[in-house]
Amino acid sequence: MRKIRFLLLALLIVAIPAISLAQFGVSIMIAPPALPVYVQPMCPSAGYLWTPGYWANGDEGYFWVPGTWVEPPVVGLLWTPGYWGWGGNAFAWNEGYWGQTVGFYGGVNYGFGYGGVGYGGGYWNNGAFFYNRSVSNVNVTNITNVYSKTVINETTVNHVSYNGGQGGISARPSAAEETAMHQQHTPATALQTQHVRAASTNHALLASVNQGRPSVAATAKPGEFSGSGVVAAKEAGAPYKAPENKAAETKAAENKATENKAAETKATETKAAENKATENKAAETKATETKAAENKATENKATENKAAETKTAENKAAATRSNENKASANKAAATRSNENKPSANKPAASKPPASKPAASSENKPAAHAQPAARQQAAPRPASAPHPTTAARAQPAPRQQAAPRPAARPESAPEKKAPGAKE
Repeated sequence: MRKIRFLLLALLIVAIPAISLAQFGVSIMIAPPALPVYVQPMCPSAGYLWTPGYWANGDEGYFWVPGTWVEPPVVGLLWTPGYWGWGGNAFAWNEGYWGQTVGFYGGVNYGFGYGGVGYGGGYWNNGAFFYNRSVSNVNVTNITNVYSKTVINETTVNHVSYNGGQGGISARPSAAEETAMHQQHTPATALQTQHVRAASTNHALLASVNQGRPSVAATAKPGEFSGSGVVAAKEAGAPYKAPENKAAETKAAENKATENKAAETKATETKAAENKATENKAAETKATETKAAENKATENKATENKAAETKTAENKAAATRSNENKASANKAAATRSNENKPSANKPAASKPPASKPAASSENKPAAHAQPAARQQAAPRPASAPHPTTAARAQPAPRQQAAPRPAARPESAPEKKAPGAKE
């Protein structure tokens, strides 16, 4: 049931009207009972402020939170009671709070100064609270800061405990109350919270048990549900009518919660599937981009290697051709140098004599016959002398002796000294 109320509260926050934009609590679909009729217990001491009772809702339905006197958290603050407000499809509880002024509390007439608008039970003056005896039960012997002023209710006097909806109060916040709603607020004190918790565990305070007439309607101090400070309700504010369709409403709320849960689960699964698809797509795209980058890097590397190899081969071929050309040039230069060198060193050719005289038989060996002289070819013109070598004078050709008759083979003639005469 508690989970169902929380789900309904989430839906109600969207639908609740602007008049109820206060602090939200639980929300249900059944209107709270009418406010019971009771008298206010006496104020225990100066400085205590009255906080009216109201119907709260728990696991077993509505239960009564007794009205009580409470010390404010800070001197100078006033209490704005909480109230139930209809939000279009459920009732939501708007938490009460402490503030500099009293704000909007749904127009509910809680009594004892809270007639539906503002607070007429007293006011702060120089750090002291002054009580209006016409609506506040105080002992003038112990409390001297008192005054009397009739409080005129500006709303319809009834015991309706909620705002809006069928049979609810139709009050709307004034400009001053709107301003108070947006001022700084202080939540209920720890004693107030304990007071509500104690009421929720008191079985006698359930509306289904007391029929709208609680045995503890108000207390002198928070959490004190017995003793002289306890006041019982005189009567119920209206005849109590138990919700006839509570089971059906509970079932409908459970079905609605189940449908919402199924819808949320479906939405979650769909979202998870979309996220998974997106992640897979991102992973595939990443893998493709990585593969493309790797392939591109491989292609670039291969291109660079190929270019480097081609460049190396070209450089090597160029070096080889350069070496070959240089060797050929060196060889040609050497050949030309060798050809020029004999020409420079060889004496200029002289024109041979027309005929050679026959050699003397004394000057030639007898064993061999002297062949006839061959006709000399016409002499080539003498080449110019090498620039670096001066032409040497050619000696005059010697006149050769007439050839001698063939000698006898038995003995060879004695050789004569060159130039010797016979």
